[in-house]
Amino acid sequence: MNGPLDVSVSFDPYYGEPDRDGMQGATILPDGRIRFRIIAPDAHTVMIDQFGTHYPLERTEDGAWEGCFDMGRGFLYFFLKVDGADVLCPYLPIGYGCCRPMNFVDVPVEDMAGWDDLADIPHGGVTRHYYPSSVTGKHEICLVYTPPAFDPAKRYPVLYLQHGYGENETGWVYQGHVGRIADQLLAGGKMREMIIVMGNGMVKKGDEGDRGLFPQVLVTDLIPFIEARYPVLTDKWHRAMAGLSMGSYQTSVTTLSHPETFGYAGLFSGFLRAPWPAEKPEEHLKLLDQPAEFQNTFRHFYRAMGTEDQFWDRFAADDDFLAPKKLPILRESFPGGHDWTVWRRCIRSFLPRLFQE
Repeated sequence: MNGPLDVSVSFDPYYGEPDRDGMQGATILPDGRIRFRIIAPDAHTVMIDQFGTHYPLERTEDGAWEGCFDMGRGFLYFFLKVDGADVLCPYLPIGYGCCRPMNFVDVPVEDMAGWDDLADIPHGGVTRHYYPSSVTGKHEICLVYTPPAFDPAKRYPVLYLQHGYGENETGWVYQGHVGRIADQLLAGGKMREMIIVMGNGMVKKGDEGDRGLFPQVLVTDLIPFIEARYPVLTDKWHRAMAGLSMGSYQTSVTTLSHPETFGYAGLFSGFLRAPWPAEKPEEHLKLLDQPAEFQNTFRHFYRAMGTEDQFWDRFAADDDFLAPKKLPILRESFPGGHDWTVWRRCIRSFLPRLFQE
């Protein structure tokens, strides 16, 4: 397939037509537990698989399967398994992660209440673009957030914001709620107006995927595309990059390799060094051995991660790697794992730090 792939997913539950589909889906109870009801009369087993933690549903007399569980708080991906097979349920919200559409629930987190509310405040917009890439030889996709009071006569700073492995350019908008978080921060006077660009980091050249290819696409193709079509400031002090997981490593490589291009960097669940076996020396790390140049390169270099992250040992190793270098790097940790609840915390902390003169 030569063209870009559009993935259509639903981020709100479809409750079906009761006369046809019956009453099924998930209900979040006031105490945070989730009540599931799935109609599968011919099934022998039905369970919720939360990445290895299993929650078996019980058959009811009417042929449905039900269960009520405390699965945690925040954004929770899971697999619905019917007789051992993964099933995408149309009666539950559908997102995109782990290289596939997935069901999820979003359980409110008490200390994050109001962060992304669709309240009575002005809201920005998100536009999809297709841009030609000289690196991959085909068109790629990006989404662009513009602030509520966007004015083509003004010029704006830009944040290039990347998703993680197995996700795409939709993640930060629909699952990270970055636009809604930015709208709330802007309404409260807590961040500067900016454009946020989200590219598909899972780009391919030919039939093979290359997790290291996107930094080339960004610098060679995406940045020029944005600067030709949007009224943006083009000096390094008005250009930032951030990403989560795989996107954090892409951010590390890109910003440290192009100190003339970026003045801000954010690594969320952040890999400073390759999280997979490196095939060659990581040249981008050389800047970390030049403290004076590093300090002159970045106004903010930010690392943050969840305290229960499955990759905590790697982040701790990066802490040890950085400690003797005495670099001005801000590091934060938040409650949670390798998930969107933590990444929402990261972006909300990071946005107000950007482009403050």
